[in-house]
Amino acid sequence: MMIRLLPLTLSTLVIFHAESLAPTLQTRFPSWPQHNSRVCISKNPGIGCKTRTSSVNHQTSRSSLFMSDDADDAAPDAVSKELDIDGKISSWSRLVSALPRLKYSPIDELDSKILSTALPTMLNLMVVPLVNMVDTFYVGQLADPLALAAQSAANQCFFTIYFLAAFLPTITAPLVAEAIGKEDWDTAKQRVCESLFLSNILGGIFSLVLIGFPKAVLRMVLPPSLTDAAVGGAAAMGVMDYAVPYLRWRAFGMMPALFSATGFAAYRGLLNTVTPLKVSLVTNLLNLVLDPLCIFGLGKTGIAAPSSVLLRRIWTGLGASGAAAATSLSELTSSLIYLRLLMRRKLIDWSKLFTPPSLTSLLPLIQGGLAMLLRQLTLNIAFVSAGRRAQVLDPSGVSAAAYGITMQIYSLGVVAHLGVQGTAAALVPSARAMGGDDAARDVADRIFAWGSILGVILACVQWFALPMVTPLFSPLPEVQQAVKGPAAISSFIHLVNGLVFAGEGTMLGLGSFRDLALITTLGVGAMVSCLSSPLGQTLNGVLISLAAFNLVQGLAVTLHHVRFSPLRRRSFKLLKGR
Repeated sequence: MMIRLLPLTLSTLVIFHAESLAPTLQTRFPSWPQHNSRVCISKNPGIGCKTRTSSVNHQTSRSSLFMSDDADDAAPDAVSKELDIDGKISSWSRLVSALPRLKYSPIDELDSKILSTALPTMLNLMVVPLVNMVDTFYVGQLADPLALAAQSAANQCFFTIYFLAAFLPTITAPLVAEAIGKEDWDTAKQRVCESLFLSNILGGIFSLVLIGFPKAVLRMVLPPSLTDAAVGGAAAMGVMDYAVPYLRWRAFGMMPALFSATGFAAYRGLLNTVTPLKVSLVTNLLNLVLDPLCIFGLGKTGIAAPSSVLLRRIWTGLGASGAAAATSLSELTSSLIYLRLLMRRKLIDWSKLFTPPSLTSLLPLIQGGLAMLLRQLTLNIAFVSAGRRAQVLDPSGVSAAAYGITMQIYSLGVVAHLGVQGTAAALVPSARAMGGDDAARDVADRIFAWGSILGVILACVQWFALPMVTPLFSPLPEVQQAVKGPAAISSFIHLVNGLVFAGEGTMLGLGSFRDLALITTLGVGAMVSCLSSPLGQTLNGVLISLAAFNLVQGLAVTLHHVRFSPLRRRSFKLLKGR
C-alpha cells in the first residue's frame, strides 16, 4: 500500500505540469494586492511604527511565468471568462501555477514571505523532537526495552491529555493574525489573554489528573496484561513502574507547556517566528544539559548526597523519569520567558489574565474550539489505539520500544510540516484581512506547492538516513531490527503530509473548523478500520494504518481547497491560443 504512494505523488506532479502540454490554455490569476502594512520598530505595538507600501503583482511574480510578454500586452478582448464549477482544468491549474519555478527566476516576494515565516517556525518546532530524541537516546542507554516502552506509553498519555487543551493556541494564531492585519491591537491582546486564561485553567486540571491518577490514565495505552500484577508478572509491572513516575514528572510541565504554546501562537499571529525560535533554542539547550543530570544523577561528582529523601533520589538519578523532569523544567523556563516577552509587547493585561472572560468575547474561541476539540478527540482515539496496539504485540516490550523510536524519527519530519501548517494559519487570514480572497488564495496555493516539495524532500532524507539514525536510539540489536520496517514505511507518509498540513493550515486560517473536524473524523475512521483488520496484528501494519489516515486526509483537504473552501475560484480568466 505504501509503494502506491510514490506513483500517486508522481501522477500529481504530472497533473501539475499538464499545462505545458496545452500552451493555448493559460490561466491568469489576480495579483497580490497593494496594501499598507505597519512595520513596528518599537517594542510596543503602535509606537514608533512606520507605514510602508508593499506590492506583489503577478507581472513580477512567479505566476507571470505562465504568460509571455506578448500575452501581457494582449488586447482586452483576448481574455474571456468562463465559469468553472465542475471542471478540473482550471482548479488544478491554480495549484500548477503556484509551484515555485526556481529554474526560470529567483524567489519572488510571496515566496520570500512564506519562507521567512515557515523556516524559523520549522526550526523552532524541530528543536523539540530533536531534544525528545536525545531523551530517548539517554533512556536507551539504560539498556532496558521496558524503560523505552514505558516512556513511549507515558508520552502518548501526556500528549493525549495535552492536546485536549492545545486547540486554544491553535485557534489563537489565526485570530491574532486577523486582528493584526486590521491593526486592531486591543482585539489581539484580548484574544491572547482569553486563551492564556483558559489554558491555565485546563492545564491545572489536567496536571492534577495526571499527578493524582497516573495509572488510570496509563490504562488508555497499556492493556490489562501490562498493568495487572496477577496477570503480567514482574516484567509487566516493570512497564508500569517506569511509566507512573515518568508521567507524574511530565505532568508538572502541562501548564507551562500550554502557556508557551499560546505565547508561540501569539508571535506567529504577529508574523514573528524568529523570537520563538530563540526561546526554543535556549530552553531546549537547558533540557539537553539537564537530561543526563536528571537521569543518571550527580553522585559521580564525589560530593556528599543531601539528607532529604527526595533530594537524595534526584542526586542518585531518577532513571527514565529524569528525562520527564528535565523536560518539565525547560518548559517552565520557556513559559517564564514568554510571559516577559508578551508583557513587553503589551499583549498581556494582568487584570484579564485572572478574570474570566465574558461569554460574548469567548464566542470566537468557543465556535472554533468545539469543532477543534471534536477533531482532537478523534485524533486521540486513533493514536491511542495505535499506541495500545503496539504495546500488546509482544510482552518483551521490543515492539513497543520500536514503535516509540519510529514515532520519534517520524515526528522530526512532522514538525517541519507543522511549520507549513502554522505558516498557512497565520499568512492566509492576514492576507485575507488586507487584500481579500484573491490575496489569500495566492498565498494558500503557493503554500500547497511548498508543502508538496517539502514532503518529497523529507521522504527522501528519512529513507536514506535510517541506517545511520536507528542505532543511536538503542544498543539492543532486536530493537534496532524491529525499527527498520516501520521507520521505512513512515518515510513514505511524508509524501502526502505535504498536502495534509498545508490544507489543514489553510482551513485553520479560514476558520473552517467544522469542515476540518469532519475530514479528520473521516481519516480516523480509515485508520481505526485498518487497525481493527489483520493489518493491526503487526507493527508494520500499525504504520500502514497511519499511512491510510494521512492519505485520506491529504486527498480530502486538497479537494476541499479547490472545490468547497471560501477561496475556491468560481470564475477564471482563460487566454486564447497565441
